[in-house]
Amino acid sequence: MIGVLGLARSGLAAARLAISRGETVYASDGGATPATAKVASVLRELGAQVDEGGHDLERLAACSEIVVSPGIPPGARVLSEPVLAEVPFVSEIEFALRFIDAPAIAVTGTNGKTTVTALIGHLLREAGRDAIEGGNIGTALSEVAMRVPQPEIVVVEASSFQLGRLIEFSPEIGVLTNLAPDHLDRYASVEDYYADKERLFLNATPESRWLTNAEDERARAMAIKAAGKHYWFRIGSAPVSGEEGGYLSTDGWLTLRLDGSEERLIAASELRILGPHNVANALAAAIAAKLAGADSEAIRAGLPTFGALSHRMEPVHQADGVIWINDSKATNISSTRVALRSLEYPVVLLLGGRHKGESYTQLLPEMKDRVRLVVAFGEAADTIVADLATNAEVETVEGSFRDMMDRVGELVRSGDTVLLSPACSSFDMFSDFEERGRRFTELARRETP
Repeated sequence: MIGVLGLARSGLAAARLAISRGETVYASDGGATPATAKVASVLRELGAQVDEGGHDLERLAACSEIVVSPGIPPGARVLSEPVLAEVPFVSEIEFALRFIDAPAIAVTGTNGKTTVTALIGHLLREAGRDAIEGGNIGTALSEVAMRVPQPEIVVVEASSFQLGRLIEFSPEIGVLTNLAPDHLDRYASVEDYYADKERLFLNATPESRWLTNAEDERARAMAIKAAGKHYWFRIGSAPVSGEEGGYLSTDGWLTLRLDGSEERLIAASELRILGPHNVANALAAAIAAKLAGADSEAIRAGLPTFGALSHRMEPVHQADGVIWINDSKATNISSTRVALRSLEYPVVLLLGGRHKGESYTQLLPEMKDRVRLVVAFGEAADTIVADLATNAEVETVEGSFRDMMDRVGELVRSGDTVLLSPACSSFDMFSDFEERGRRFTELARRETP
């Protein structure tokens, strides 16, 4: 019997995959909501045993292994129950990859991994490859495993929660975009968070190929220890002698540096995605696609046709001289700092949600000369005010997300950019950052009464 912990997207897919392989399944979730009830109903119809609002330890102990969904926090009590000490726990992505007959490119990092994953897939398809993205990007990898026919190549976005339980996975190409503190509401320390990221390199071999941000010292130090061939990308400095990968030339061109030669791709100004961080993301994706076999002409054609992903520096409305940008995916301080660097004064910055343990004072350098007003909302509002009000104009809005957006509508002026880049999780008001971003878009456009 296969156990599955978590009745959300990944848990549902893992259970369906196990059932499709002829396994008996027991699935459970510590919560009981309308969403878990819906999943439970689907799985019961497929023949699974399901519990909501708790876990049957006796059933879990009888399982040959337990698939852990990424939504299960590392410190969840069920993971340390003594009766389960002899039962192996496995990440959903590793469980799924057993049944995917295709090489894998794995992408992780604190920020940018979704954009890089999606752009690699886009470039490979531009090159005529049957590539599909899965993992943390939104499509559970277990869904990909059930696809007929199988893809030619799979691009996996891997979060720290998914990497934390890897045992055997060894990607043909691994990408580390950057490292910064995150998820301190779920990890005891930043070192524990980084340790899970480092598991990307757990099964490195001499044949492994690794692509890493050369300008992020923490990422570089983590990657360089791994066996295999190393490639590097950088946008703010020149490559060192003998370094392979790619860089941004002094005249603004994305440039590959592979096999002892250099090749210019496109000017960064041709990209449709905003900000210097997205120049780095585009360069990383181009290098990874090239290493995976895409030709340069396809990469040149694909880079300028890739648009902003939903909820990631996505312009969603413009009226009366005001631009509204949905960056709801920015659930940590580092992401919001990156977003701010992409914009110029005057910005109305919407911060709030559920606090994740970092100080908002870290935003002050990027806020200076850019942010006209901070609007604080949600559970973290008081902490945001305490951290920022001495050095910035901050207005707190109590009540619903709608109340907050109504007040923003009263505060904005022609020429403002309204940026939802919350630096918090969404779980105080929404089921996920996507729901929050959709609501922001609706209210910015005034599509709902």
